Order: sequence, then structure tokens, then C-alpha cells
Amino acid sequence: MAQQHLEPTDPLAGPVTGDALAGYLRSQATEFLRALRRHREGGAEAQGPEAPVDAARALRRSVRRISASLHTFRPLLDTDWSESLRPELAWLSGTLGMEHAYESRLERLLLALHRLSGAVFPAQGTGPTALTDRPAPAPDRGNLTVGAAKAGALLDRQLTLARTRAHSTALQALGSSRFHAVADTIAVLASEVPLAKSATGTDLRPLAEAAQERLDDAATALPLVTAGHPYNAEALIHGLSPDPSPHPQDAPWHQVRLLLRLHRYAREVLSPAVDVRLLSAGQCLDRHRDASEAAAAAASAARTPRIAPATAYALGVLHADQRHEVEAARFAFQQCWQKQAVST
Repeated sequence: MAQQHLEPTDPLAGPVTGDALAGYLRSQATEFLRALRRHREGGAEAQGPEAPVDAARALRRSVRRISASLHTFRPLLDTDWSESLRPELAWLSGTLGMEHAYESRLERLLLALHRLSGAVFPAQGTGPTALTDRPAPAPDRGNLTVGAAKAGALLDRQLTLARTRAHSTALQALGSSRFHAVADTIAVLASEVPLAKSATGTDLRPLAEAAQERLDDAATALPLVTAGHPYNAEALIHGLSPDPSPHPQDAPWHQVRLLLRLHRYAREVLSPAVDVRLLSAGQCLDRHRDASEAAAAAASAARTPRIAPATAYALGVLHADQRHEVEAARFAFQQCWQKQAVST
């Protein structure tokens, strides 16, 4: 793929110095503090039950952006400060994201089971995972329909338990001295950014372009020619492997997703303009990650001891369906990425 370096006519082509980085980090630190205040007030003053969830997501958004900026522009920041803060931000982002990840995974798998079998599952409360008033299963669904309801119940138990534990872990983390130390550091960042002495007059664009080049190189190394076919049979064969370890083909795509996020956040530092093409490519890779993790959850559930053959069969079909979704997301990314290359 042709590399997308900033052109002279690009709105980002003018000099952008460390002052812009400082302003961006201060704004993200301020967003973090606002979200933290909303989260703490969530029990009494928040509007609706979703407010604490929204506040946690806002916390995570600002943490990701601060962490990404510390990574991309680390030569312009105080080394000891940034290197000590980055792992703490990674811990916080990961901890806050797990509950939502399990909830979304359960919803995705139950909806897929319903689509595949037409089975009716027990209501999952009043949230987005509520699955009620389903049509009667088609008579030709056979063993898939028989096992789908039990497979859904098994996934519900496993992933709801995991989500509950993740919720407790997040609450414990937000009350820990470790979190308070991170919050104190970010509070200071809202008013004072520890830039290196040379940062004030240093152009940020070479560092941003380096992040872009890392993304270009990683995307070029992907099997985009294979992904250009809607159904990648070779990948699906590997996808049905009984090996419980993470799928080996997925790792390079996950890495591109992370590099794309770093590139997008680096552009935010340079200019508030949103690149819709990058957002679209990122959404494709988010779908890829979600389907990959859902397939792994289905495979894990299928390894539960002493489950009925019909249940295992339904979980196997579900796993294959999610691996097909992985391939569809790769195909969509390939189409999006190639169009982006042609337009630059």
C-alpha cells in the first residue's frame, strides 16, 4: 500500500510544536477529571442507570489518548515521568474495559445463536442483551435448535459471571491507592505538562509520520490479497482447530488495529479534523477483534465438561459462524484500506 505521508496542501502540513502536544494532554486530562467526577456522582445525581457506564467509558477514552500520546511523542516528554505513567494507564484502561467487553461478547453470541437457530432464549434483563418475543424455531433446524437454548444458557452463565467479576475488579481498582496515584498524576497533568526542554520548538509531524509508517508497514504485511476474497477457506480451516490458544492468524490484525488507533490519536494532536476513512478502517478492525474473541468464547464453552452433544454442536456452529465474521471483517478492512490507498 502506498504510504500516506502528509502533503504540502494537507491541513496538517504546517509546523506543529510541543505546545500543541501540551494543550492536547491538558484537554484529555481535563476530560478524565470530568468523567471521574461524573462516575463518583453516579450513585446520586447521574441521569439514568447508564450514566456510570458512560462515565467509565469516558474515563477510558481519555486514558487511551493520554497513553497513546505518551507512546508516540515520548521523545518530547520527560522520560522518567512518561515511562512510569504508561504502564499504569494500560492497567487502568484494561481494567475498565473488561466489564463492557464481556457484556458485548454475550450479546453478540446470543444474537448469533438466535440468527442461526431461531431459538428463544431467556430474557437477559432490560438492557441491550434482552432477547424476548422470539419467533418459533424453524422445523428444519434439527440438532442446532435443540442445543441452541442450552448453549445460550451456558454462555450466559459463564460470561455473566466473568462480567460480574470484572465489575467487582473495576470497583476495587477505582478505590485503590494505585488508581488514586494515577488520578493525582493526571490531575497535575491538567495544568502542567512535563515536556522535555527541546519540545517547545520541535515539530511533532515527524513523530506522527513515524506512527503512520509503522501502521503502513504492518498493514502491508497483512494477507490482504487473501482477505480480498469474501471467504478465506484456509483461514476457516485453521479457525476450527481444537487448539485452545489464541488464533495465530488474528495477532497481526490485532496489532494493526492498535497501530491504527495510535495513528488516529497522533493526528488528533496535530489537528482536531476527523479522518472518516480512518474511523471506517478502525470499525472494521473492531469488528474483527469482537468476532475473534466471541469465537474464542464459544470454543471455550464447548470445552465445558459433560455438556450434551447437541449443546456442543450448537457451540461449534456458533464458533464457525464467528470465524466467518472474522473473515468478513478482514474483507471489509481490505476494501476500505485499498480505497484509502487509492485516494492518497
